[in-house]
Amino acid sequence: MSALRENGLHPLPPGKIASIVTWLEMERPAALPRPEAPSGFALVPLEPPEPEAYRALFRAVGARWLWFSRLALETGELRRILEDPRVEVFRVRHGMRDIGLLELDFRHERECELAFLGILESHLGRGLGRWLIEEAIARAFRRPIRRLFVHTCTLDHPGALAFYRRAGFRACARAVEIADDPRLLGLLPEDAAPQVPLIRPDGGGRRSGREDP
Repeated sequence: MSALRENGLHPLPPGKIASIVTWLEMERPAALPRPEAPSGFALVPLEPPEPEAYRALFRAVGARWLWFSRLALETGELRRILEDPRVEVFRVRHGMRDIGLLELDFRHERECELAFLGILESHLGRGLGRWLIEEAIARAFRRPIRRLFVHTCTLDHPGALAFYRRAGFRACARAVEIADDPRLLGLLPEDAAPQVPLIRPDGGGRRSGREDP
């Protein structure tokens, strides 16, 4: 029996991070009013789909939540994904500044994965998330898919799971994910995601958040 099937606490080795991942799905768009784009904001395709430009936006949006999967890919592998016609990548633009990311992956037979959706923390609370998720849903179901799915985890924004459920997704599966801490691999700076303690394999550590005097 796998240790994770047993009740109780399971020690996490130093240098690792762990989260509970929840997959959510939608078989048809929810009957929700589609909001207009907030004034001054627009979705712009990432063209040309250059890996370095993508990585820069991915880090800017996701470092706070320890997004690292795309950063771990070799440049050639990432380029193949970005140049695949079944993958749609958009920047959320405000004026001349990129402040968000939306990625739809249609490489699954009659399915679409909402691979990434995020906005810079400085722009949260402006209604952009609701506009962006409705744009994602509408764009996904323009194609003949039978299911749109997404996953989030306990390292993500605390409101992410409720956000997707409000948009009409329903939870369908869960798993525990353990990975090497991307801050120790050099994929993200060591001060990223200060809410998640960084514990080194050599016994060193960094406390996150406010420290008592």
